[in-house]
Amino acid sequence: MKQGTLNSKIVILALLAAVVVYLGVSAWQSFRDPFTTAATYSYTVDDSVEITGFLVREEQVLANTGGVVELIPQEGEKVAKGGTVALLYQNSSGLEQKQQLQQLQLEKEQLEYALERSDVGGGDSGQLSQQVLDAIVSLRASVAEGDLTGLESQALELKSLIYKREYAYTDTEEEGGDSTASIQAALDSVNSQISALSAQAAQSTSRITASQSGTFSGYVDGYESLLTPDMLGTITPSQLTQLAKDRPQEDTTAVGKLITDTTWYFACALSEEDAERLVEGRKVTVRFSRDWSGEVSMTIERVGDPENGQCAVVLSSDKYLADTTLLRRQTVELVFDSVTGVRVPKEAIRVEQRTVTDEETGEESQASVTGVYALVGEQAEFKPVTILKQGDTFTLVEAADTSDRKGLRAGDIVIVAAEDLYDGKVIQ
Repeated sequence: MKQGTLNSKIVILALLAAVVVYLGVSAWQSFRDPFTTAATYSYTVDDSVEITGFLVREEQVLANTGGVVELIPQEGEKVAKGGTVALLYQNSSGLEQKQQLQQLQLEKEQLEYALERSDVGGGDSGQLSQQVLDAIVSLRASVAEGDLTGLESQALELKSLIYKREYAYTDTEEEGGDSTASIQAALDSVNSQISALSAQAAQSTSRITASQSGTFSGYVDGYESLLTPDMLGTITPSQLTQLAKDRPQEDTTAVGKLITDTTWYFACALSEEDAERLVEGRKVTVRFSRDWSGEVSMTIERVGDPENGQCAVVLSSDKYLADTTLLRRQTVELVFDSVTGVRVPKEAIRVEQRTVTDEETGEESQASVTGVYALVGEQAEFKPVTILKQGDTFTLVEAADTSDRKGLRAGDIVIVAAEDLYDGKVIQ
């Protein structure tokens, strides 16, 4: 064996042994480390209960009188009295005419925009080709950066340049050609087509209008007549249970519905024990987290009489109506109370005998003080705390205000485990 190879193996084995020893010592020191710390942070504990109930609204179903339907308003959009809710076409050809009209209207807008810009940055076909490329690059850069503020104007600019470039190429093949005149001729042709199609569409189209103002929803589930606000004054837990079992069929002939009152309700059955915590006229927080996410502060309208250990509860709100039009039977969280403080590990809480001074008399005495040891610099410092809530693995304590320099705040490092810990001890 060569001497060089043997030396190399010895060096490698020595390095490997050093790494193993280092890792072993580090692990041994970590197990013997007498100090364990943890970071504190702001935390909220909710006193809540999960319940299932129904959203109830004043709703008016809009019937379809026959034909192909095109809905006009969006889901949750407000509709004025007499406003058009849907267009009805006698057959599919009427809808095709409407789609053709939309395409022609778009083409008209593009041609008008191109005509307005014909004197701005005009030039030969080569120059226009470069402008088209620049516009594409600019549009792509805006989309990549997520900047959509000028997307519409950038798209119109690109389309107008494409039109100008197309007509410029066409006119360069003809002597004395003028792209502006070609765009105007195309615009006149589009206007003529729009007039002709509009006349034909008017003869085969009818409208469904709103008899009163309201919020539009395209979802009709059959509960519109089974569950109304007028019923909520006498509704019982057994009626709510039956409504959940009934599962009415949707009205497939309806085009949608109008919600004619801005106030909506949530009706549910609550245990008698939980219902006793509610007071009519006060507010309670309802947290939606399934089909829609949001917290709604609702008024307690009614807490019904007990029935088989349950009470019917009715809550109301005039907020977020447009966001909840598609919701009917929902499981939500009813939040009675929320407490926010500083979360610390349960093991960090200590009770020690401390000398306290009476603020009125100035007398000193020994008393049990609850607190934690926080790491301040390289020293342990005892900080008294007020416990707000106890969890399985944590304790929620009151956060100190800004004037209390020695109080515990979110972000402080607390000592969870230590040997022979006292105020001012240096932590290495």
